[in-house]
Amino acid sequence: MSKQWNIAVVGATGAVGSQMIECLEERDFPVGKISYLASARSAGQVLEFKGKPVVVEELTRNSFEGVDIALFSAGGDRSREFCPAAAAAGAVCIDNSSAWRMDPDVPLVVPEVNPQAIAGYGKKGIIANPNCSTIQMVVALKPLHDYATIRRIVVSTYQAVSGTGSKAIAELDRQVKGLLQGKSPDVSVYPHQIAFNCLPQIDSFEESGYTKEEMKMVNETRKIMAADIRITATAVRVPVFYGHSESVNIETEKKLTVAKARELLKKAPGVKLVDDPAKGRYPMPMDAAGQDLTLVGRIREDESIENGLNLWVVADNIRKGAATNAVQIAEILVGKYLK
Repeated sequence: MSKQWNIAVVGATGAVGSQMIECLEERDFPVGKISYLASARSAGQVLEFKGKPVVVEELTRNSFEGVDIALFSAGGDRSREFCPAAAAAGAVCIDNSSAWRMDPDVPLVVPEVNPQAIAGYGKKGIIANPNCSTIQMVVALKPLHDYATIRRIVVSTYQAVSGTGSKAIAELDRQVKGLLQGKSPDVSVYPHQIAFNCLPQIDSFEESGYTKEEMKMVNETRKIMAADIRITATAVRVPVFYGHSESVNIETEKKLTVAKARELLKKAPGVKLVDDPAKGRYPMPMDAAGQDLTLVGRIREDESIENGLNLWVVADNIRKGAATNAVQIAEILVGKYLK
């Protein structure tokens, strides 16, 4: 019998935490004991794991005795407070927040791109999950970068409301239904109505005029792929429930034809090529929702520069953009590093 591992899911009642549980079940991760941890107001709820009831417990610094791996998706403040406590108790933390991503002693990992970085987990006992938009973009760009060396990236994202959480999902649903009934929209999660609208703001603005979300993509991509890549980003919230879309323009050192790009992406891990515009086949959020592959299409040369290419990249932000990526990291961790 293969070894089993004790797992804690921190933020188990949230959108990503719930998906982490589902991914552990789907991928048949070798779970021994599982603990669900959340805030005091969620403690006492009864969830399930593989058909058996699991009572949600309040998250405290003493919650990690005997835990091997702690999957965190409870926000940056809780990650900053509780990841060190979990690591001190002997657990390896895989954190979905932005709290540890740019810490030089914490690996920032996308398994299809830089799995070797997991080896550095021992410095702090923490591995960071990148931003959802960063994950899908680097999965698509990794094979192209390996072949032609990407010099510059210009990316615009069209991000689903599920990236904000369950309250945002409920708000979009409520606004759409209300507006169709002639009611004024209730606006609470976002600064403006999101139904039938697009908001060119995700997170707060910095002095540069960029948002924190945009700078996450810049800084995380450099840490994961190459420190000298030039990158600029515009992040937009759109009235879609699940699935982030991205328009990605790259400039490479050597020529990368459309045919070669398609050849590379067709065999790239974690990628599904969906690129037959003449037949109306291209990636869409509704097709990405519920699966773990990153869909890539609309591949065409950028005729304004010598070595340029445009791509359209779509993925389920809650699955590959968060929960699945974390579980994939855990799979490599127990397969290669933990004893």
